Amino acid sequence: MSGIWPGDTKCVAMLTFDVDGVSSWLNRNPDFVNHPSLMSMAEYGPSVATPRILDMLDAHGIKASFYVPGFVAETHVDMVKEIARRGHEVAHHGYMHEPPSTLSPDEEKSVLERGISILEGITGTAPVGYRSPSWELSEHSLEFLSSLGFKYDTSLMGDDAPYMVDVPGTDKQLVELPIHWLLDDAPNFVYAPVANRLGPMRNPDEVFGTWAAEFEGIYRYGSSFNLTMHPQYIGRPGRLLMLERLIDHIRTFPNVEFMRCQDVAELWVNR
Repeated sequence: MSGIWPGDTKCVAMLTFDVDGVSSWLNRNPDFVNHPSLMSMAEYGPSVATPRILDMLDAHGIKASFYVPGFVAETHVDMVKEIARRGHEVAHHGYMHEPPSTLSPDEEKSVLERGISILEGITGTAPVGYRSPSWELSEHSLEFLSSLGFKYDTSLMGDDAPYMVDVPGTDKQLVELPIHWLLDDAPNFVYAPVANRLGPMRNPDEVFGTWAAEFEGIYRYGSSFNLTMHPQYIGRPGRLLMLERLIDHIRTFPNVEFMRCQDVAELWVNR
């Protein structure tokens, strides 16, 4: 074992996709349903971009993790089945993209249970991973996740390698697979005037430079590269080509393993 990873592995890379579809916009404002342009931009994610992403991952021999809100899963059952059929992880991302910090404890637990039921009903397997919408956990989230059988969370920013988080009021722990805004496509690409989201729409080459630099630093320290993407943004043709360039760049570094988040969490518990 060299560093924190087993065998010769120097660094782990996780490609993750939040398949929010229309859910994130409708949670912000249900009246957005009356804005066809915004809804069509969002629907591009599950309907057009996700199939392309799945084909791209197959071409590169990579298994990834997909975080799917329950509402999106209900309205795109075949997409969820196809993600699972190709060997990718299907994980929990709320029902209508509700940040737990905005919910009462009863509401939060109900959303978790509803999402579990939907995803398990489609894939035949209960999700073991959770990503909080907007990365905003509540003070009760870890307790609920533990009691409902989740093995890991990926919503916190306390390290750049996996770490264990204590479940309040218990002697249990969950694996935390940390994220960061620096490794999220949304701050770079979101542009939706009707929703007052007037992001910079950065050139993919600029984003490539940011992500490649962060990977190189993470590789230097032998930790984990957890890249958060949204099909409705990263799935635009030019941006998807940039992601393929990033994959190729990462593969020029020796002893890097692309892994699903659930596999990283299991490895971390059993190391």
